[in-house]
Amino acid sequence: MTLPEISHTVFFWLKNPQSQQDKNKLIEGLKTLGQIEQVKAIHIGVPASTKQRDVVVNSYQVSELLMFENVEDEKAYQSHPIHQAFVENYSHLWQKVEVYDSVAV
Repeated sequence: MTLPEISHTVFFWLKNPQSQQDKNKLIEGLKTLGQIEQVKAIHIGVPASTKQRDVVVNSYQVSELLMFENVEDEKAYQSHPIHQAFVENYSHLWQKVEVYDSVAV
């Protein structure tokens, strides 16, 4: 099985972390990103109830994992109108975002 080369993982900390409505709204927006043709796979999640350890970060409210065939596809995604609309329409919900991009080895 061949997996896409690039993973794009994003963690979101909401301005109102206790607001289920804000969380649902952000998840709604993230789901639109799966419509972008360069996105080969999408996973939207919330912190799992796994065992708490020093190395586990679960202070975020929502995460997304997108997979791309190559760096060029990830670059095209960044400037895609659907991604641009997502940032414009939903960025007011978060106070912090962390992005981790990696390439398969």
